[in-house]
Amino acid sequence: MGQHMARHLARNGVLCAVSNRTHRKAADLADELAVEPVIDIADLSRLCTFVVSCVSADADVLEIATSLARHAPPGFVLVDSSTIAPATARRCAEILREVGADFVDAPVSGGVEGARNGSLSVMVGGESVTVDRVRPLLRSFATRVTHMGPVGNGQATKAVNQVLVAGIAQGVCEGLALGDALGLDRENLLATLGAGAAGCWFLERRGASMLEGRFDTGFKSSLLHKDLGIVADLAAVAGTGATIVEQSRKDYAALVAAGHGDEDISALIRIKRGRE
Repeated sequence: MGQHMARHLARNGVLCAVSNRTHRKAADLADELAVEPVIDIADLSRLCTFVVSCVSADADVLEIATSLARHAPPGFVLVDSSTIAPATARRCAEILREVGADFVDAPVSGGVEGARNGSLSVMVGGESVTVDRVRPLLRSFATRVTHMGPVGNGQATKAVNQVLVAGIAQGVCEGLALGDALGLDRENLLATLGAGAAGCWFLERRGASMLEGRFDTGFKSSLLHKDLGIVADLAAVAGTGATIVEQSRKDYAALVAAGHGDEDISALIRIKRGRE
């Protein structure tokens, strides 16, 4: 996703450098986009006023914030599009604000397709003045940018998003597994379901591919499993129900253990068919 987002930033003329823990990836993308490849992340705050990060884990974002704070001048902003805990986002803001810089949590929804097409939805947490400064960057790869409140609220919103994503995947995968087991015509089934109250993005974009056993595109099952751990902690503190979250954590843990962690979350149909 990060590569696609970088391409949109480049097309809008605001990208000056790229970095990746796999330096070859950074070098190749830098060549493609005619920008500077950076090995030491800390150097990005020397070159850029804004840095957009997209990584997988809380510890990674904390490391990036700490590294950038070493050289960050006043006014520098780290815009993080990863999915992390709200508390981690707030800690990153503290680290950067200590040196006169700032932090915005801006997790995204829309998957790889949304990143490729520049049609992501971004849920943003941060100071209003800082959000206004980075909004043009976010609009480079998003069709909707919503300021949800202070730092951490973007991640809280993403947590709600992931509950819905997991619940929809549960329903669609279980329903299509049943339809297949009953011998219903796949093409007619998808067309009929999509035209009624069951119609949704996940059914439209993943229905056919999951019935064909193709799970090579989209949002990795291992990443949703990681995200649901964050959601479970938030729900426990908030005291809300988490039935979908807990069942989905169990199911996606089983997929990861069976070696399907890199497959799209529609691979859940494997379990619904009783094969994993």
